[in-house]
Amino acid sequence: MTGDAADGIWLAGADGCPNGWIVAFARPAGEQVHVRIAPRFADVLAAPESPAIIAVDIPIGLPARVGYGGRAAEDAVRPLLGARQSSVFSVPSRAALAAQDYRDACRIALETSDPPRKVSKQLFMIAPKIREVDACLLADAAARARVYEVHPELAFWRLNGERALDEPKKAKGKCYEPGLALRRRLLIDAGLPPAIADGAPPKGAGPDDLLDALACVAIARRIHAGTARPFPDPPERDELGLPMAIWA
Repeated sequence: MTGDAADGIWLAGADGCPNGWIVAFARPAGEQVHVRIAPRFADVLAAPESPAIIAVDIPIGLPARVGYGGRAAEDAVRPLLGARQSSVFSVPSRAALAAQDYRDACRIALETSDPPRKVSKQLFMIAPKIREVDACLLADAAARARVYEVHPELAFWRLNGERALDEPKKAKGKCYEPGLALRRRLLIDAGLPPAIADGAPPKGAGPDDLLDALACVAIARRIHAGTARPFPDPPERDELGLPMAIWA
């Protein structure tokens, strides 16, 4: 057992899924990894493992106004991802994300962006989860020190020797097995247990959700080891002090 494991340190990678959040808990090294569903992000923060670092696939830090392409974080990572760059959604303003109605969100987004830009429907679909994480971080300074924004495709870029992946996870809205197999191999090569990477996801999550959560915890390990870097570097901050950077 490593010293870290002996000290009881856990890390977590979290990804949104239909039943809440799929969370991979891992030691800083080795194959002690387990996965479960958490109904709320607050449950991830309060998990019995008390993860020292939580790497989550959700935008953190919401600007008052945005420029072309969203935040600097999105602009920094898209060129790295090749054909996968479409998975990086443009994050609109905090006010636009607060809107409960899509038309209202688009109207506010147009008023708070330069050049004017509406909210994508894909981004609006995850807006409740963005607000959920944002509320947790604004309410808890200790949580802000533990939670880092990551993006699975940037994580896989890092695990693939800083090369964009040439296979998608999904094709025509369905899981694409060659792309899933490629990502499983990268996760196993990064030290995650084959039994977990090759296994079935917990009920309420899909195979792609499982791999994304494992990619997130792989980056949590890098953050813990001091080998991860933020995009942009140094991170920007929003008007409420939250960092706006994607880590890998």
